[in-house]
Amino acid sequence: MTFLAITYRTFSGTKEVIELKEPKNTQWVIYKDNIPAYFVDFFDLEKESNAMMNSLVLCAKRPLQEVLELINKKNNVNLSVPLISRLGLKKIVRSEVREMNLEPIPEEWLSYSM
Repeated sequence: MTFLAITYRTFSGTKEVIELKEPKNTQWVIYKDNIPAYFVDFFDLEKESNAMMNSLVLCAKRPLQEVLELINKKNNVNLSVPLISRLGLKKIVRSEVREMNLEPIPEEWLSYSM
């Protein structure tokens, strides 16, 4: 899949973030230990992991951050969505197109009983 690697300059320094070329509110790049590792599409229900995330976020009306915190606590992992700047001030330094193969979040980390 094709992503954009965008480098931002903020007050805390430069930061590279992997984003979708055409961002949608239902598609997310999930980081594990501050490295892009997973791709979630809430409406790609052919993959069981995405269907479970759809249920946990959209059907339960929970914020994605809350669901990731529950997964982190339950499975002792560090999943997150990157935050570019806490103050909202950022400047794009450069961007480049990257081809990456990000897997869905492992099913064993997800549970409908969360």
